[in-house]
Amino acid sequence: MAPRLDLVLINPSSRTQVYQSLGTELAAVENPVWAGLMANFCRQKGLSVEIIDAEAECLSPSEVADRVAYLRPVLTAVVAYGHQPSASTQIMTAVSRACSAVKVACPEQPVLLLGGHVAALPERTLREEEADFVAAGEGVHTLAGLVEALKSAVPDVSAVPGLYFRDNGRVQRGPAAPLLAKLDTELPGIAWDLLPMPRYRAHNWHCLGGHERQPYAAVYTTLGCPYQCSFCCIQAPFKNGEVAPLGQKQPPNSYRFWSVDHVLGQIDTLVNTYGVRNIKIADEMFVLNKRHVVGICDGIIARGYDLNIWAYTRVDTIKDGMLPKLKAAGFNWLAVGIEAGADRVRTDVDKAFSQEQVYSVVREIQSAGISVIGNYIFGLPEDDHATMRATFDLALDLKCEFANFYSAMAYPGSPLYATATQKGIPLPRRWTGYSQHSRDSLPLPTRYLPAREVLKFRDDAFTEYYTDPGYLAMVERRFGAQSVEELRRMTAITLERDLLSGALDVEPTLLPPDEAQTTPAELLQLAKR
Repeated sequence: MAPRLDLVLINPSSRTQVYQSLGTELAAVENPVWAGLMANFCRQKGLSVEIIDAEAECLSPSEVADRVAYLRPVLTAVVAYGHQPSASTQIMTAVSRACSAVKVACPEQPVLLLGGHVAALPERTLREEEADFVAAGEGVHTLAGLVEALKSAVPDVSAVPGLYFRDNGRVQRGPAAPLLAKLDTELPGIAWDLLPMPRYRAHNWHCLGGHERQPYAAVYTTLGCPYQCSFCCIQAPFKNGEVAPLGQKQPPNSYRFWSVDHVLGQIDTLVNTYGVRNIKIADEMFVLNKRHVVGICDGIIARGYDLNIWAYTRVDTIKDGMLPKLKAAGFNWLAVGIEAGADRVRTDVDKAFSQEQVYSVVREIQSAGISVIGNYIFGLPEDDHATMRATFDLALDLKCEFANFYSAMAYPGSPLYATATQKGIPLPRRWTGYSQHSRDSLPLPTRYLPAREVLKFRDDAFTEYYTDPGYLAMVERRFGAQSVEELRRMTAITLERDLLSGALDVEPTLLPPDEAQTTPAELLQLAKR
């Protein structure tokens, strides 16, 4: 008999729950970056590993469970990560279904949950889900340590770093897991050979102008983020335990780099082995460290690769000389966090750059031949109808080549979430409610507006922007008539919203700005102290 497989990593299928019908053709199908990194970490420890990418292969929970039953691993791990940090919470419903299906099919199969959301709420996750274990922190040391413990003649999991487990009905935890320090050697890239590479595809906007959307891949060049925005959950996997409420000291941030040579090696593999041209740099903030960015660009340019890359930046992180290098290396899109059109709203959430800077940087990027994805948020704590309209008017005036319109959410793992739960601010009852596109989406109320009005404004703004004659004329000039038709097909899809139809039995009430109740704006002020 062949040796028993050590580990199966599951990326659950969540597209229909998170994106509704937008997920059928328009949304990206992205390789599970963290599952791929974890697989290589464990293989380096001598463990045998398989990945089941249910999202890419369109597998139901029962089909995933059947595969697990066939593979008979020592440990099954369901990974809760998505396209970006907040997506970890959005996919928890899918994580739960995959976990439950495995336990129904194989009751004795040990199951571990890990990922951004799980790291943010480890004890709650273990209490609510049918998993045997959950992992705090990054999870890689927990994975390898748990497999080795389960393979022992007398399994003892109490010393596994970062592990939460049950002992006689009580939740217990092992010692804290150390953060990875030397990424090149400790987390040596993604296990591309374990992934169904031909199935991944880029977002529709990433390939405007007639580019083929496949093949496609996402990679990291850094971990973490040097910023500590109070509404962001990016830090959750890089801290031990749950995030402190606003006003309490937060653990320090952890921001680490893979070397330029290592990143270029990953790109070499994608281009030369898998024929990938469309690449997403999945870093929370890629355009930041000039030496790192320029080094990667110079390496791509020297290789002569013809790539179509996109990455995240901030208005205030683009340094002199970066943009020509980025364009020459194939960075055709940069996503810019513009957030709001009113200075008082933007300043309130630590985006302390001026309106003039926004215009200047967006035009500078576009002048370099790089398209801009403008990211905007409606429903920030100081928003009212007038300020949200100011944000939308800014979007219309800027006419970025693509725009994402979000509603403000208090994501688990953010300081705002910790305090919101203490203060009784209405939050989604189901994890899918944290998705911007889900049927049960439930954004935060502002100091002046209920959640219903924020969500309606967001949906109306999306339609108005993508049907605006001036915007469509710009798209036709930049990308051609076919791209305009693609956008028209996108806007023809109407999202169903329980909150707007009255089907959602939650009606968030406004929080009075008095001493008895802290408002979201005041919570964010506490975070800055």
